Order: sequence, then C-alpha cells, then structure tokens
Amino acid sequence: MAQKIKIRKFKIKKGDKVVVLTGRDKGKRGQVLEVLRSEDRAIVSGVNKVKRHTRPGPQGAGGIVEKEAAIHLSNLAIEDPKTGKPTRVGYRFLDDGRKVRFAKGSGEVIDV
Repeated sequence: MAQKIKIRKFKIKKGDKVVVLTGRDKGKRGQVLEVLRSEDRAIVSGVNKVKRHTRPGPQGAGGIVEKEAAIHLSNLAIEDPKTGKPTRVGYRFLDDGRKVRFAKGSGEVIDV
C-alpha cells in the first residue's frame, strides 16, 4: 500500500523580509536565509541567535560561534512592502497569468 505524501504550501519563501511575532526576538526584522520544509521552520538573519561551542578541527579553529537557529514559521509574518508592518499573505493572478503573493493589509504585490 502506497503512503500518502502530505504536500504543504508555505507562504514564506527564501529571501522574504519577515517580522518575528512572538518569543524573545519579538518585533525583530530580518531576511529569510533558508526554509526547512520538513520541520516547518526557517532561518532568519539576525534573529534567534545561539552560541555553539565548537572544537578545533580541519575546517578551522574552535571556540564559541554565534549563529542563527531555526524559528517556527508560525512565529513569523511577512513584512508589508508598503507599510513595513506584519501582514497576512494571499494569492492572486495577474493579467499575464502569473500567480503572485500579495499583502492582505495594503494589497501590494510581494513577488516581483
């Protein structure tokens, strides 16, 4: 018997400007560096910084390295291109037939 594969559509993509809604970094803004689809998480620049103690190896010297950790997609909202506030995302079709995302707050198209 074949397994059903659950296909999820994420409204947040790599390169989007997002705002953190909850947690210790609430209100911070950043750009999405990577979306981890299997975990429903994203890595955002400058947000959710953690310190990792690494031992020296062939790649480089050891020490305490500060880097961004993944944050759950439910804690992120896309930044409205017009107002800069967090907004919800909808989809619409343009005259040329392309499907694009738009900000529900201002109606501004997010995808260019």
